[in-house]
Amino acid sequence: MLEDGKISYVEMPGQDLPATKDFYAKTFGWTFTDYGPTYAAFGDAGIDGGFDADPEAGLTKPLVVLFARDLEAMETKVKASGGVITVPIFAFPGGRRFHFRDPSGNELAVFTEA
Repeated sequence: MLEDGKISYVEMPGQDLPATKDFYAKTFGWTFTDYGPTYAAFGDAGIDGGFDADPEAGLTKPLVVLFARDLEAMETKVKASGGVITVPIFAFPGGRRFHFRDPSGNELAVFTEA
């Protein structure tokens, strides 16, 4: 069950998506759902996540994604607590999200379902 402020999803870079999928499937038994040629969501991994091979996404390290029922309210809380919005709210298949940087410089994202 999705809960406000809890880790829901992890995105990782996947420059060589076919090789990455093959590795995790063979090694750990993960399953995949492709969302176009540059993104594959993974399952059977203990937590939901995906590999992003889109060079324009600029993903260079894992991205932890938190959940929020009210995305705008959570964005306000992030700002009020000293977080810096790095990517404003945007829509994607299945929902909307924004990215932020915490006081230590870690980038995370917050999403809500469509």
